[in-house]
Amino acid sequence: MDNIVVRTRRLTKRFGRRTALDDLDLDVPAGVVLGYLGPNGAGKTTTIRLLAGLIRPTSGSAMVFGFDAADQYDALQRRIGYLPGDFVAYPGLTGAQYLTYFAHLYGGVPTERIDLLAKRFDLDLGVRIGALSRGNRQKVGIVQAFMHDPDLLILDEPTTGLDPIMQREFRELLRETRDAGRTVFLSSHVLSEVEAVADTVAILRAGRLVTVQSVQDLKDRARRRLDLTFADVPPLERIRCVPGVRELTVDGRVAHLSITGSTATLIKAVAPYDVTNVVSHETDLEAAFLDYYSSEG
Repeated sequence: MDNIVVRTRRLTKRFGRRTALDDLDLDVPAGVVLGYLGPNGAGKTTTIRLLAGLIRPTSGSAMVFGFDAADQYDALQRRIGYLPGDFVAYPGLTGAQYLTYFAHLYGGVPTERIDLLAKRFDLDLGVRIGALSRGNRQKVGIVQAFMHDPDLLILDEPTTGLDPIMQREFRELLRETRDAGRTVFLSSHVLSEVEAVADTVAILRAGRLVTVQSVQDLKDRARRRLDLTFADVPPLERIRCVPGVRELTVDGRVAHLSITGSTATLIKAVAPYDVTNVVSHETDLEAAFLDYYSSEG
């Protein structure tokens, strides 16, 4: 049985002469959090709007739960929770009024479910949305996206304006959503957030998909920084000969370097030279992401 929730084939969107998304082929299986990464203008929001059925592709297809996102929006509406990056709501309504309106669109949502989410994010539903801070308005959007327990969450910069405590709470909600077997398509510039919750990342550049990897594989691919302390003068020429070694400098008996790929060859090469200490600086997703872009030109 096909467990692919999102499947795009040669998905392309042009705005006039500008190509915002170019031949995107991407499969997102059920029960995962996919982090969708790229710099501004890479095509992330365009992809999200196509998946949400808000715009039509120039060519290609975007299938969600087997339905065409562009032509069968009504069949998908109750199965998708969507939070745009520029979330706005009716400023004259209270949070409760706004969410009740959307609850009807979703075919009914228990009041207890809305209240539970609001309490979890410390959101006062009795205040007019126009009087809320940016962070609290974002909380309204989060509750709106999650309150009907959709099978797919499509989230564009969801933690904009949230304080660190609420960001942590949101990450926990994402983990619970994945553990319940639902799928999350998450675009975020907060790479620590993506690293904390994503199973897989897809990276865009200039409208084209350049890689899909697990978070760990992407980190393993990135350069690691090492400090090697020797009992005597570091064997620089021996270290330089090791594949993947970059940015080698020396401070007394300590060799500072970065290396891509496995460190096993390096450790084997320097073992005869009386290494007294090895310090490895853990690679995070941000470093891996930036290194991927720089190494790919």
